[in-house]
Amino acid sequence: MHNGALRAPIAAEDLGTATVTPSGDFVAGSYATFTLTYTAGRFGIDDTGSLRIVFRFATDQTNLQLTDPEAPGYVTVRASNGAVLDVTFSPKANIRPWDRTLWIKVVRGYLSEGDNITVVMGNTEGGSPGLRLQTFCEDTFEFRVLADPIATFNFQPLPEQPTIRIVSGTPERVIAVIPTMRRVGETFALKVKGEDLWGNPSDRCDATLALRVHGPVSGAPARIAMTPGPRAFEIPGLSGGEPGEGFVELVDDGGTVVARTNPIQIVASETADIHFWADLHGQSEETVGTNSAHDYFAFARDLAFVDACAHQGNDFQMDEGFWSFLNNVTERFNEPHRYVTLPGYEWSGNTALGGDRNVFFPVEGRTIRRSSHALIEDLSDADTDCFTAADLFAAFDNAGEHDVLCFAHCGGRYADIKLAHDGRFEKSVEVHSSWGTFEWLVNDAFDMGYRAGIVANSDGHKGRPGASYPGAGLFGAIGGLTCYVMPELTRPALTEAIRRRRHYATTGGPTGRMIVDATLRFESEGTVFGDDPRLGAASGLPSTTAMMGDIVYLPQGGAELSFELSAASPVERVDVFNGRSCVSTFRPFDEAGLGRRIRVLWEGALYRGRARQIVWDGTATVDGNRILEARPIAFMNKDKTLDVNENTLSWRSITTGNQSGFDILLEEASEGHLRVSTKEIDLECAISDISLQGVEVSAPGELPRWIRASRLPDTNTALSFAATCRIDLKEHGDNPVFVRVALEDGTRAWTSPIYVTRETPPRTT
Repeated sequence: MHNGALRAPIAAEDLGTATVTPSGDFVAGSYATFTLTYTAGRFGIDDTGSLRIVFRFATDQTNLQLTDPEAPGYVTVRASNGAVLDVTFSPKANIRPWDRTLWIKVVRGYLSEGDNITVVMGNTEGGSPGLRLQTFCEDTFEFRVLADPIATFNFQPLPEQPTIRIVSGTPERVIAVIPTMRRVGETFALKVKGEDLWGNPSDRCDATLALRVHGPVSGAPARIAMTPGPRAFEIPGLSGGEPGEGFVELVDDGGTVVARTNPIQIVASETADIHFWADLHGQSEETVGTNSAHDYFAFARDLAFVDACAHQGNDFQMDEGFWSFLNNVTERFNEPHRYVTLPGYEWSGNTALGGDRNVFFPVEGRTIRRSSHALIEDLSDADTDCFTAADLFAAFDNAGEHDVLCFAHCGGRYADIKLAHDGRFEKSVEVHSSWGTFEWLVNDAFDMGYRAGIVANSDGHKGRPGASYPGAGLFGAIGGLTCYVMPELTRPALTEAIRRRRHYATTGGPTGRMIVDATLRFESEGTVFGDDPRLGAASGLPSTTAMMGDIVYLPQGGAELSFELSAASPVERVDVFNGRSCVSTFRPFDEAGLGRRIRVLWEGALYRGRARQIVWDGTATVDGNRILEARPIAFMNKDKTLDVNENTLSWRSITTGNQSGFDILLEEASEGHLRVSTKEIDLECAISDISLQGVEVSAPGELPRWIRASRLPDTNTALSFAATCRIDLKEHGDNPVFVRVALEDGTRAWTSPIYVTRETPPRTT
């Protein structure tokens, strides 16, 4: 892998040394001041030579700046011998992943051996609060120093780099997780952790909590003790004695419920498929993420409480040594019936060549076919590169690797599935990640007639797979999760669930583990396929029902969709789709149940590429009425806040295809006027005009951008919801039938479509 510099013509011991003070442990997201002292080596630094102090792409620490001594991140730099220095900062001025660069150039004079350059980062002398550290933990946060002592523009890393340790803060909330579905009599564990302000599992918990069990769950102790030291607590031995739904509450000594688990459904059938949760997409420090690959898989299992995980490093950074190491890591962590890992990587081709694809193998030891060797110096295996997504799929086919599985992904680059797609390998599209929400990618699949499932993952870069919060950087969303419906927790079961699209996706977070079921029932018998019969011989079974992911040939008769869901946050709405078209919307309340609560949401992305973030900073004013309460909805980034000043709200918000907004509770239900002003769209209407359907203003563009004001009940207690609707089937082409769920706290979910067609499958067995 590339170390962030070119080849090393100067012996490392001659480059000089660097130290940072203070050293030790620092709380994530806290402010500090650091003095980095570089001492020149044998060659000194010549006139026009320079240093770079570089930080990882993933860090969300304050950007360094040199112009405002009162603002965060203020930097001062001086040379001990009076040499004149030119100093600049750029978030992208060095080789990936060490992008963020403080560049110190000697522009008059030079340094001799033993001379110093002193850099004060977060200098507080002029009133700056200091440098705010990144909001996530890292055992070896590095101030990486590169030197160009001979002014050849060849920057080499110093042999020893100064580091500090970034640790979690005090717990702000308690998170409790149980499975969402288990069979009668099966044992499971309650898993609990305290998270700090930024979502880091805290080792500073100190509380004893009572457990209050609801529903058919037994085996829980009366109390649990959360003691300092561990970052998570596991209570095994729970089980469900009879069919039904339940949950567990954690209650403090004052009687306050400090945490509530997700719901669990206990099912009677011993052969029923059950739920397992996964985050199959993220990176570690060996590529562009944080902490080691070993730490990555351990975090997902022990601190995010997911059942399955995969690592998706950028292929152009992964040399053969790391690919072999990563295969060893996934093999060691894979433990059937406890925790499943999949070996894989991210094929990271440029957008014009197909864009990002997640690649998963059912076993270790497979060939990595890269999009390029952009950051790999050893070209001995370059003949296996696949420069386009189409080449990648063809290579799998030519090698007979028909058990490879792929997802289409939107991150920095986006997958152009209209340019390249092969349904034999590419089974799903990723609708949500830390990068945002990408329903347009699902619509691309529908437009092209592909039969793809829907997944969500984190694409986390902060070392927190399965619980990937956005922090304070450009990431505007919590990382997603996918629930796989399968008979057992093993690799074969997981790969089969992916292959058959037996899963639903959620936007993750504390209420992301909801229970969602969607079933199609037919008036006449159809043929249900797991594999797509258009892509090869496929076996079909006669049936009058289908579940998410199925492909159905239904020559005649109608269809009726039934859905059921349970969650830890009230249900706001459920939309039923046939492809791009929303055919029905259901809510657990009607016009008669509406009250004084107004919800304002905004959604959108600028375009499909990297700079898709929309800044929604704005204000809202209510005239002729009074705001009694206000609360933010899906303000994921803690730097983005909602402030209230009597009848005026102000906020800072970004979206990248996802939603944010606020609720206000008014004194009078229908009096007054609402004005919303943002950098993108303004909305103005009478309060009396805001109904169940809402008032919406949209803006033109490549992707949807809108603001909507709608009315809700004062209180909504609907944690479960079910409904049925008839689906009018098109006679030609596919009918991709799925549901999209919206919870009141902003969490969303999508079921993989059921593909119904009237057209006779070309190949069946």
